[in-house]
Amino acid sequence: MLRKNRPEFAIGEEPLGKIKGYDIELYLDLERHYPPMLRRPPYPESLETRKEIEKHVNELLDMDVIRKIGHNEIVEITTPILITWHDGKSKLFGDFRALNSYTTSDRYPIPRIPHALDKLEKAKYITKIDCMKGFHPNGVKPNSMK
Repeated sequence: MLRKNRPEFAIGEEPLGKIKGYDIELYLDLERHYPPMLRRPPYPESLETRKEIEKHVNELLDMDVIRKIGHNEIVEITTPILITWHDGKSKLFGDFRALNSYTTSDRYPIPRIPHALDKLEKAKYITKIDCMKGFHPNGVKPNSMK
């Protein structure tokens, strides 16, 4: 399966990029005014940390996972947080709770973990697919980019 679908998988540190052909439609509740809480002041950070954050952001821009927004391209919806491991690798996080409060929830039932694990009881093979840096980079339909 992996050989047949090789272009769909990243190996090692190879970048995955945005998943093509499966754009998500988001439903936003824009009746409320654009909240000032979405524009949070950045956390204090060192010059070295700022450079590492910019490196991660530029990598995501190059892979078309994220895009710049706003007429002046400096609007920030979240304050980026950089976590650096002991081996020197780092991971970029963002707190999107304020933005998520404007997204209409999809009521699709998510399976409960114990039920999902029960179904694996007699499995012969169990695999794990790790999406790049812990998230699933789907595209967003143009009408959802507000």
